[in-house]
Amino acid sequence: MSILKISRLGHPILLEKTNPVQNILDNEIKKIIYDMSETMIDAKGIGLAAPQVYINKQIMIFRTFNEDHDKNNEIKITALINPKISKITNETDEQWEGCLSIPGMLGLVKRYKKIKYEGLDMNGNIIKKEAEGLEARVVQHEYDHLMGILYTSRLVDEKAFGFSEEIEDFWKNQNKDKKDNNELNSN
Repeated sequence: MSILKISRLGHPILLEKTNPVQNILDNEIKKIIYDMSETMIDAKGIGLAAPQVYINKQIMIFRTFNEDHDKNNEIKITALINPKISKITNETDEQWEGCLSIPGMLGLVKRYKKIKYEGLDMNGNIIKKEAEGLEARVVQHEYDHLMGILYTSRLVDEKAFGFSEEIEDFWKNQNKDKKDNNELNSN
């Protein structure tokens, strides 16, 4: 396995729609998935899409979100090839997102709370699943990469984007202080 270079904001591959994988069982596809997994773990990410490692293919990976995960703290990864997603509900929520292609930055992004996704694993088996919470958010984020969309184009407010340290100090604490004050004033 190899650690791959991660493309960063400004590289045109991040703005291109990716091509479907034709021969899913090809050993090259398995190697890409293994290398992407190694890269994501090394970068301390929770998801990665092929264009983020300069590959124009519909492949995305993400950490498996399972409450009773392996007792050995083993990281489990889902690989999804040629995925499709759809919303289950119109309900949305706003959360801060980061991206390995935009290091050190965060943005406030609105996403659907519940989705269903399907695609193929690296053995050609169909994966169909419903997701909510963080898993739904990560799947939507990585799927956007396959469509040439960065989270910066989905910001709730253009001002809700910046360096993670500034967001932590200003946005999150300011919103917490406002919430605390509102709770005090309502008592």
